[in-house]
Amino acid sequence: MSKSRAFSDMPLPLFACDAAEVSGGEKLPSYIRDHRTRLRARFLDGGAAAMPDYELLELVLFRAIPRRDVKPLAHALLAQFGDFNGVISAPLERLIALPGVGEAVATELKIVEAAAHRLARARVLRRQVISSWDALLDYCHTTMAHAEVEQFRVFYLDRKNILIADEEQARGTVDHVPVYPREVVKRALHLNASALILVHNHPSGDPTPSAADIDMTRQVQTAAEALGLTLHDHIVIGKSSEVSFRSAGFL
Repeated sequence: MSKSRAFSDMPLPLFACDAAEVSGGEKLPSYIRDHRTRLRARFLDGGAAAMPDYELLELVLFRAIPRRDVKPLAHALLAQFGDFNGVISAPLERLIALPGVGEAVATELKIVEAAAHRLARARVLRRQVISSWDALLDYCHTTMAHAEVEQFRVFYLDRKNILIADEEQARGTVDHVPVYPREVVKRALHLNASALILVHNHPSGDPTPSAADIDMTRQVQTAAEALGLTLHDHIVIGKSSEVSFRSAGFL
């Protein structure tokens, strides 16, 4: 069966319309309509906590695929990318390459990802970092844990340790990202920041710092101290855990 025949991915309104009709007055099959109604009711009554990943994915896919049972595609996405976070964080080209994923499906998934990133970021930006440390780690995991290449970002803080800027400085390969200590501290001066936190991810999933990570951090620390800036920490993000240089004794 061809990809175009296997799934119809024309986006439609999420609730009332696709529960009754699709374009041209074509009614949804009762088994699809009833399943979608039950799943939405469960979500609205009990929230997402008790729903397995495939059901949460089905809710996202309902809008993009109005005429078909989306459960097989939900399972295929999870088999390919691991979990819900892995699916919505997957690169667009890898999503499109999966049979059954058209532009509408990929768009819905990327909208969910963007919303998750904005929500997580809103919980830390302009907040006192010490009192919102767990939220900061959640944000780092949300935005970086499933990335397929290394990303290096810097959190810039003011004198009261309020987060005033969150900036991605560079992207690299699966095991390396170029970092220029001079540019990191130069940006801090431009923002009138007093302190900074470095963050990067390990696509391998293991957050153990490498010798290169440790050396780069010391270079940034030396450059920062020369200009009166404080390097609070360097966090390495893995798939399900992180390593703090400060807690591990590297700073």
